[in-house]
Amino acid sequence: MSDIDPAFASAAELGRAIQARTLSPVDAVDALLGRIDRLQPKLQAFTEVLSADARLAAEGADRAIRSGHGVGPLHGVPVVLKDLIDLEGRITMGGSAAHRARRAARTATIARRLIGQGMIVLGKTHTVEFAYGGWGTNQHLGTPRNPWDPETPRTPGGSSSGTGVAVAARMAPWGIGTDTGGSVRLPAAFCGLTGLKVTVGRVSTWGIVPLSTTLDTPGPLARTVEDVALLYEAISGPDLRDPTTRGIAPDAPWPVLNRGVRGLRLGRMPAAEREGVAADMLAAYDAALDLLAGQGAEIVDVALPFRFSDCVAMSQITNAEAYFVNGALAEDPSAPLGDAVRARILAGAQVPAQDYLATLHRRAAMKLHYAAAVEGIDALLTPTTECAAVALAEVDEAHLPSRFTRFGNLLDLCGLSLPNGFTATGLPLSLQIVCRGYDEAMALRIGQAYQRVTDWHLRRPPIG
Repeated sequence: MSDIDPAFASAAELGRAIQARTLSPVDAVDALLGRIDRLQPKLQAFTEVLSADARLAAEGADRAIRSGHGVGPLHGVPVVLKDLIDLEGRITMGGSAAHRARRAARTATIARRLIGQGMIVLGKTHTVEFAYGGWGTNQHLGTPRNPWDPETPRTPGGSSSGTGVAVAARMAPWGIGTDTGGSVRLPAAFCGLTGLKVTVGRVSTWGIVPLSTTLDTPGPLARTVEDVALLYEAISGPDLRDPTTRGIAPDAPWPVLNRGVRGLRLGRMPAAEREGVAADMLAAYDAALDLLAGQGAEIVDVALPFRFSDCVAMSQITNAEAYFVNGALAEDPSAPLGDAVRARILAGAQVPAQDYLATLHRRAAMKLHYAAAVEGIDALLTPTTECAAVALAEVDEAHLPSRFTRFGNLLDLCGLSLPNGFTATGLPLSLQIVCRGYDEAMALRIGQAYQRVTDWHLRRPPIG
């Protein structure tokens, strides 16, 4: 029998133990469901826990593996899904009380791929309403609690708040979020996790409740780069139902994952961007650059053709597309929408077609200017957020925490966020590694090199 605790093992460790038959999928699922039963009342990570289905699937996985009919290295490994992802017959609220009765008629491609590889869905996790917010708050359905502060309720990051809390609190080894302006990377930052924002077209969005069809991307949240790479490979690839994925060749990260950073050129953000960033976040950022330099990377200064705040201000694309999807609901004063989310959606009604198209045109030009600015550079490194998780009582919904993440979506880049330190009071700090579109393997390679010589990602929140 295995001596690993399923609640504290990585997904890779669980997979290896299950394949070696030293750990049963039934025992793994039971251990995690037991932890969910104990922590869910306080942390509120889940919208629905699929206990009976998960146990039944675990029994089936156990029988299949014991009989030599395992379907792969992830067979029997549990996973959680953000409540934007359809499972046929199950409720997908998309974070909105207005959709409490929305029962999915289909299973999303991303869920089919996970289930097809034998993974076991433990449940659906909370999201900001319609995934439209970065703090992780939800006025009507409740806000998951960041597990790193047992005394003061703090923001978990959003919009993939429930997945972030579930994985950080060891209620699941990994899970799926979505990222339109930072919604995988922000929970990763605030909850001490590793999260990958993929390039549009890498992972199918079919069967996922949309926010902005131009910018939406699903992605993995886990505790290690190795697990993120495993989950990324499991969910990526072309899908006939999603035209953005056609012609995008699969990209296995493994050939380069452990090559280290020697000889790579890594960009340091402009000095002007340090303004407004907490001192402890900057100290952790500088230390991470020094560490990577010590491993053989060349750290170079980058002159960007824009300020990161300029990209945050270019909200016309998301606003207009969000209004297209949910405008009628937001215009209905009787609909139970959160005040901040309703205001964001209604802002889309004020975006004329010419402004929307002009923003798309400006975006195309910015992509070219950015590509020229980072020519010969393998990645641009920034903090993921300006500060660690703030108290929920101090959240300003008018100021979103996506200053450093939004440009990755706007310019169709990929990015990895991972823990690189802690505040004096024990809250996670985070580094962001931004690479060219479709160069996820490079972001993972740099992140792996960093995690091989640090242990920030192994720290546990102060909960039982």
